[in-house]
Amino acid sequence: MTSQSARVGATMAVTAMTSVQLGLAVAVDLIDRIGAEGAAWLRLAWAGVLFLVFVRPRPSAFTRATFGICVLLGVVTALTTMLFMAALARIPMGTASALEFLGPLAVAVYSGRGRARWAWPAPAAVGVVVLTQPWRGAVDEVGVWFALGAAASWAAYILLTQRVGDRVSGIQGLAVSMPVAALVSTAAVGASVLPRITPDMLLIGLGLALLLPVVPFILELLALRRLNTSSFGTLMSLEPALALLIGFVVLHQVPEPAAIVGIGFVIAAGAGAARSGSRDRDAPAALT
Repeated sequence: MTSQSARVGATMAVTAMTSVQLGLAVAVDLIDRIGAEGAAWLRLAWAGVLFLVFVRPRPSAFTRATFGICVLLGVVTALTTMLFMAALARIPMGTASALEFLGPLAVAVYSGRGRARWAWPAPAAVGVVVLTQPWRGAVDEVGVWFALGAAASWAAYILLTQRVGDRVSGIQGLAVSMPVAALVSTAAVGASVLPRITPDMLLIGLGLALLLPVVPFILELLALRRLNTSSFGTLMSLEPALALLIGFVVLHQVPEPAAIVGIGFVIAAGAGAARSGSRDRDAPAALT
């Protein structure tokens, strides 16, 4: 593994995060029109269609075991998306992203090296307390629980995505997992969402699906072929800061000083949890 490969992986990861946060900012307006479950369904449904049409999964690319992992990844993807969109409907984007980031942080701590990594959950916990300020009751508790559920799902997503990237060529794995995610979300909320869909919402959903999840999921899969999960989790520490910035610029969500301090603690914990740079070897990185 070369440092250049690690830099490419890091660039992919940061680009994916930026695309995610821009997509979430767009989704906030859509949530107001169709609800959190509708915004999540539009993203996943369009992503499933796009991957089926343009990638077309080949049966020869899978064994029974790898196909099963891809299906499981699809279920986790749907769960992560729906939980986070539900959180976003109730709490500010920066707070939701910081809480969700506890998932990658847990992965970084678990897969990192050295005993020192076990010290980092403590500042993360301080950050969460400062962010949510439970003594004030100012943050929607249901929104917090949705974000924490999304965090657990995101941790599973990172681990499963790396396994899929290592064992399935190109982005064939996503050509299975994304349609599965679309089917899961349709089964969960389709009956309540479909009657509310309008043609302009479909077009917005198409653009949203490209920003999130099509482009970032491809980039994350390719990045995880070049980075270990510890390094990837460390890079993800930038995401709460990006969410805070984009939430301020695009959505005019002005954070309180305590929120900035809390997010700072979470970011510091994520950056400190793992400092290694790249995987020992690259997994195949072809796109097809």
